[in-house]
Amino acid sequence: MIIGNKNFEVNNHTYIMGILNVTPDSFSDGGNYNHMDKALFRVEEMIGEGVDILDVGGESTRPGYEKISEEEEISRVAPVVEKIKQRFDIPISLDTYKSKVALAGIQAGADMINDIWGLMYDRNMAKVIASSGVSCCLMHNRKEAVYENYFSDVMEDFGRILSFAKEAGIKEEKIILDPGVGFGKSYENNLEVIRRLEELKTWGYPILLGASRKSVIGLTLNLPVEDRLNGTLAISAYGVVKGCSFLRVHDIKQNKEVVKMIEALLNSQK
Repeated sequence: MIIGNKNFEVNNHTYIMGILNVTPDSFSDGGNYNHMDKALFRVEEMIGEGVDILDVGGESTRPGYEKISEEEEISRVAPVVEKIKQRFDIPISLDTYKSKVALAGIQAGADMINDIWGLMYDRNMAKVIASSGVSCCLMHNRKEAVYENYFSDVMEDFGRILSFAKEAGIKEEKIILDPGVGFGKSYENNLEVIRRLEELKTWGYPILLGASRKSVIGLTLNLPVEDRLNGTLAISAYGVVKGCSFLRVHDIKQNKEVVKMIEALLNSQK
């Protein structure tokens, strides 16, 4: 799979996607990198730690988040994407569910769109992605955690998302799927979708797992956000074993080491 100018061997390796929130209010690192110099310093730091792709976000999507206008979001992310592209050779994903923001981000240099609503919030998003030719990560989400048969419903939702993507002209080799840990799911739902990750692979697309510091860890271990690294690493290790192609995380170095160790164990069996 090619994202930007980099070829990702998604069937043979797990890559690290580093989170860069240029927001004042994200649940874990809000306000840390919403100034250009701080953002660029963090990018340089992540690259030094071995990050494979960056995920830039301009609107917090934590529980109870406050929506911002498209103009405000564009003003946050587009200059940062442009500056990163000027200074560093690293693929950039833009975390947005709004087509106008996606278009502005792509024009600034974004190589991928990471849509937490899987094309279902803004129906123009699919056209923007298809016409630009960038890659996309399509996440499972629902407004409420209400299901008749939970995992079957998740798979049906993905079926609708993928049909819509195909109809819009998004090429299959451009698609990544994300189970949406922490989005439209109860605590038990989150545990189940992580446990059954390999079943999502039956769609035939690379899987991105984003559980870094999330509530499923906090609730399991009874820990605040700043103390959830060990829980994150446990889920990351599980994701590698289950064949995830990408881990979306805050802590690059530690997750990179987990991937390297687990892959060494898995490859020793061959």
